[in-house]
Amino acid sequence: MAANVGSMFQYWKRFDLQQLQRELDATATVLANRQDESEQSRKRLIEQSREFKKNTPEDLRKQVAPLLKSFQGEIDALSKRSKEAEAAFLNVYKRLIDVPDPVPALDLGQQLQLKVQRLHDIETENQKLRETLEEYNKEFAEVKNQEVTIKALKEKIREYEQTLKNQAETIALEKEQKLQNDFAEKERKLHETQMSTTSKLEEAEHKVQTLQTALEKTRTELFDLKTKYDEEITAKADEIEMIMTDLERANQRAEVAQREAETLREQLSSANHSLQLASQIQKAPDVEQAIEVLTRSSLEVELAAKEREIAQLVEDVQRLQASLTKLRENSASQISQLEQQLSAKNSTLKQLEEKLKGQADYEEVKKELNILKSMEFAPSEGAGTQDASKPLEVLLLEKNRSLQSENAALRISNSDLSGRCAELQVHVTEAVATAAEQRELIARLEQDLSTIQSIQRPDAEGAAEHSLEKIPEPIKEATALFYGPAAPASGTLPEGQVDSLLSIISSQRERFRARNQELEAENRMAQHTIQALQSELDSLRADNIKLFEKIKFLQSYPGRGGGSDDTELRYSSQYEERLDPFSSFSKRERQRKYLSLSPWDKATLSMGLSTGARGSPAGGGEACPVPIPHLACSSGAAGSLKQDGTHHRLLLHAVPALLGLPGSLQAGVERERGEGLHHLLRQEVCRSPAQVPRE
Repeated sequence: MAANVGSMFQYWKRFDLQQLQRELDATATVLANRQDESEQSRKRLIEQSREFKKNTPEDLRKQVAPLLKSFQGEIDALSKRSKEAEAAFLNVYKRLIDVPDPVPALDLGQQLQLKVQRLHDIETENQKLRETLEEYNKEFAEVKNQEVTIKALKEKIREYEQTLKNQAETIALEKEQKLQNDFAEKERKLHETQMSTTSKLEEAEHKVQTLQTALEKTRTELFDLKTKYDEEITAKADEIEMIMTDLERANQRAEVAQREAETLREQLSSANHSLQLASQIQKAPDVEQAIEVLTRSSLEVELAAKEREIAQLVEDVQRLQASLTKLRENSASQISQLEQQLSAKNSTLKQLEEKLKGQADYEEVKKELNILKSMEFAPSEGAGTQDASKPLEVLLLEKNRSLQSENAALRISNSDLSGRCAELQVHVTEAVATAAEQRELIARLEQDLSTIQSIQRPDAEGAAEHSLEKIPEPIKEATALFYGPAAPASGTLPEGQVDSLLSIISSQRERFRARNQELEAENRMAQHTIQALQSELDSLRADNIKLFEKIKFLQSYPGRGGGSDDTELRYSSQYEERLDPFSSFSKRERQRKYLSLSPWDKATLSMGLSTGARGSPAGGGEACPVPIPHLACSSGAAGSLKQDGTHHRLLLHAVPALLGLPGSLQAGVERERGEGLHHLLRQEVCRSPAQVPRE
C-alpha cells in the first residue's frame, strides 16, 4: 500500500497538474484571440472578394469562379475541422481546469503512513516497556526489601513515561503545526482559485454579451439583406416583365410589318404582272400607262417604307434581346452574390447559435442574479425606481460599501469594548494582587498570634511567674502604641491588656470585613461586566463571521474583486475553523467522554481545573475554591487564642496550602514569625466563610 501511494505521489508530482492547467489556460486564451483574428480576417476576405468581383471583368470572373469556390470549400472544411478541434480541446479544458491537484493529499497520506508506522513502533516499544515494567513489578514482589532499587526503577519508569509523553506531545504538536500550515496553504490556493474563477466568469460574461450583441447585429443585417434581396428580386421581375411585354409588342409589330410586306410583295407581283400585261398591250392609250406608272411608283415607295420599318423593328428586337441577356446576367451575378452573403450570414448565425448552445445557462444565471438582486438588494419604498435601474455591479459595490462601513463601526465598538475589557482586567488584576497581599498578611498575623499563644501562661490567672522576656519585640511595640511606655522587664503582661488587644483586633476585623465585602461586590460587578463584554465580543465575532460568510457568498458571483486585509484573513480562518469537521468531531468526542465520566471524576476534574486556573501564580491566584468555615473568623476567636499551641501551628501550616499559596510564600510565613505586629493590626484580620470565593 505504501509503495502504491509513493509511486502515485511520484507520478502525479512528475505529471505536474498545475503546470498543465496553466498551459491549458494559456492555450485557451490564445485560441480565443485566434478566433477573434480569424473572424476579422474572414470579414476582410469577404470585402476583398467583393471588391475583386466589382473590379474584374466578367470573363475573368467566370474563369476564376471555380477556383474561388474550391478555395472557399477547402477553407470551410478547414474551419469546420478547426472548430471541432477547438470544441474537443475546450471539452478537455473544462474537465481538467477544475480538477484538484492530488499531490498534497498523496504527500499528506504518505506522511501519515510514516507517522502511523512510527506510532506502531512507539506502541511496540511501549508494549516492550510495559512488559519490562511487569517483569520489574514481579521482581519487586519477589524482592521487597530492596526499597532503594525499587525507588530507582520507579523513577526510571517515570522518566520513560515522561519521555514517551513528551515524544507523543511533540509529535502531536508537529502534526498540528503541519496540518495548520497545510490548511493555510490550501486556503490560500482556494482563494487564488476563487479569484481566477471570478475573473474567468467575468470574461465569459463579457464574451456572452459580445456574442449576444454580434448575434443581434447579424440578425438585423440578415433581415436587411433579405428585405433588400426581396425588393431587388421583385424590381428585377417587374423590369423583366416590362421588357417581355415590350418584346412581345415588338414581335407583334414585326409580324404585322411582315404581313404588310407580304401583302405589298403580292401587290408588287400583281403590279409586275399588270405591267407585263400592259407591255403586251401596247396599243393602249397613254393615260392608262401613266396611271400604271403612278400606281407602281406609289407601291414601290410604300414597299420601301415598309422595308425600312421592318429593319427598324428587327434592330429594336435585337437591342431588346441584348438588353434582356445583359439584365439576366446582371441579375444572375447579383443573385449569386446575395446567395454567398446569405450563406456567409447563415454560417455566422450557426456559429453564434452553437456558441449560444454552449452557453445555454446564461438566461438561468441571469434569472438567478435577478432573484439574488431582488433578495439581497431589495429597494426601499422611497428609492424603488431609482435602485431598480441600477446594475448588479453598482448594487454589489453599494452593499459591500455598507457592509464595510458596518464592519468598521463594529470594529470600532469592538476596539472600545476591548479597551474597556483591558481596563477592567487591570482593575481585576490589582484587586487580585490586593487580595493575595491581604491573604499573606492574614497568614503572617495568624502566625504572630500563634507565637503569642505559644508563650507558657501560669497555672493561676494573675500569678506573676514569668517575665516579659519571651514576648517578641513587635508585640511589645504594638502594646506600647495603646498603653504607653513598656513595663519594667521584671513585670508580667496583664490579662486586661490581652483582652483589650483582642477587642481592637476584632473591631479592626469587622472594618476590614466590611471593606472586603465592598471589594468583593466590586469584583463581582467587574466579573459580570467582563462576562457581558465577553458575551458581546462573542456575539460580535459571530456576527462578523456571518458577515464574512455573506461576503464570501457575494464574491462567488461576478463582480470586481476586492483586496483582502488582515481582518478578512482572521475571520476567514475563524470561518474555516467553524466549518472544519475534525474540530467539531473532537468537540463532540470530548463532550461524549465528559458525559460518560462518573460524578466523582467530574468533581475531581472541576476541582483540578479550578485549582490550576486560580491557585497558580500565573493564573492570578484569586482564592482557594474550598471554603474555610472556621478559620479563626467566628466570634470565638478570642477563646481560640487560649487553646493549645499545637492546634495553631497546624492551622498555620494548613491555611496557606488551602489558600493555594506557593511553598516560597509558606517559607516566608515561617520567616515572618518574629516580625512586628503593629503594621498587621491595620490590615485585614480574617475573612468570614461567606466571603471566600467559591467555584
